[in-house]
Amino acid sequence: MENFDGQFDALIDKYTELLLGESSPDLKDNVTRWIIYTHIAKSMPPLAKHWNSEFPEGKEEIKRIITEIKKMNEEHRDKKDK
Repeated sequence: MENFDGQFDALIDKYTELLLGESSPDLKDNVTRWIIYTHIAKSMPPLAKHWNSEFPEGKEEIKRIITEIKKMNEEHRDKKDK
């Protein structure tokens, strides 16, 4: 399918913007990582658990990313509600 990469990138860009109130390449990368990790943790918990124990630094980084996304989402929602 022609242009799929660009179309899919536009989807992630818009999702990031709606979720966080802004979008940038770094934010999109973190949102993509969060989406993938969350999906893996829900669909294959043993794999996520194995990865967490195999790569504790990675586990800490994904926790940091998740915390950052949650904080930015809460701030974005608070701004919208005012």
